[in-house]
Amino acid sequence: MLRQRLTAEMKEAMKAGDKAKLATVRLIQAALKDKDIEARGLGKEPLGEEEIFSLLQKMIKQRNESATVYDQGGRPELAEAERAEAAIIAQFLPQQMDEDETRAAIQAAISETGATSPKDMGKVIAALKGKYAGRMDFAKASGLVKGQLAGS
Repeated sequence: MLRQRLTAEMKEAMKAGDKAKLATVRLIQAALKDKDIEARGLGKEPLGEEEIFSLLQKMIKQRNESATVYDQGGRPELAEAERAEAAIIAQFLPQQMDEDETRAAIQAAISETGATSPKDMGKVIAALKGKYAGRMDFAKASGLVKGQLAGS
């Protein structure tokens, strides 16, 4: 399970003296704990694997956006730190799908949902998120879905 892997990676980073990895794993665990507390307050179970993958993708997206802002602000050292954190977080995600696999999955989801126009995009994205959480970049996928549905 991913939670045990995070704990093992944290211990390994402590032993190796890898401060960057240790800090990043601690950030991930803190975010997980916050989400678990939030879920418990709503009477739900702790986060499952797919929800954890979504959280990790969100964390990567935040760091990439921050890096862009730092680059624009003339702070390359801070941008590099954000990119390094994003790379460490990405290690905990499953292997990402390449563009051909993504296109095939989108085509299959369009067929499964019976989508025929861009109005049906939400159904297709929901089907993809259900099957490929953590493995697909949904920001890129939504553009591909839109393009395929517009061409239909």
